[in-house]
Amino acid sequence: MSVEVGTELPEQVFRITRADLVRYAGASGDFNPIHWNERVATAVGLPGVIAHGMFTMALAGRAVTAWTGDPAAVVEYQVRFGRPVVVPDDDEGAELTVRGKVGALLDDGRARVDLTVTSEGEKVLSLARAVVRLP
Repeated sequence: MSVEVGTELPEQVFRITRADLVRYAGASGDFNPIHWNERVATAVGLPGVIAHGMFTMALAGRAVTAWTGDPAAVVEYQVRFGRPVVVPDDDEGAELTVRGKVGALLDDGRARVDLTVTSEGEKVLSLARAVVRLP
């Protein structure tokens, strides 16, 4: 794989449904009702049920590992949670779009990948970046 500063990762689009939130809650043990109960979510000031932040982060990370072809190539990964991903109670759910670009080539055959993660046209993760080992 030939990589230089500015190399773009293929755009990845993920659908997040309420069923995905239930599965993630079971796997993670995070059963906070803001991730499944509309009444509780709106009572605490949210616009509706929201995806788990760590689930959103994991999906963005999946775009990076799909690009590298090896999950072990990711040596560092960080995000800042900017705004929630609201997941409507319908068959479509929410759409999460992940774009990435190599922002820097580092020592020892590593690269920093800067991610742009959006839902409904709004950035949901900020300062999202991964450091990957290049093949």
